[in-house]
Amino acid sequence: MSEKNYSLEEVDVIKGKILKALEQVIDPELGIDIVNLGLVYEIRFDDNGETEIDMTLTTMGCPLADLLTDQIHDVMKTVPEVTKIDVKLVWYPAWSVDKMSRYARIALGVK
Repeated sequence: MSEKNYSLEEVDVIKGKILKALEQVIDPELGIDIVNLGLVYEIRFDDNGETEIDMTLTTMGCPLADLLTDQIHDVMKTVPEVTKIDVKLVWYPAWSVDKMSRYARIALGVK
């Protein structure tokens, strides 16, 4: 596979597409997507289309890690520039409700 040289602007657009796709991944316990919950910490995308997503979970013992990872792999198929996906679970910084979007806070009734 040949490497494409994406400009910084193109990478930003692609990361935007990736984030938009990740909004389709819904935490089944809370009914809110992982982006608005603030679970996605970082997206790295290289010229080969290899993508790494650093994300966390609301709690360390969360049984949904595999389910959410599977859903992420499914939605990444909708982003043609992504050729490979690696989801990395990270625990630092620890997730808190402060990371949630205003939308998620309103939907969950969090002040």
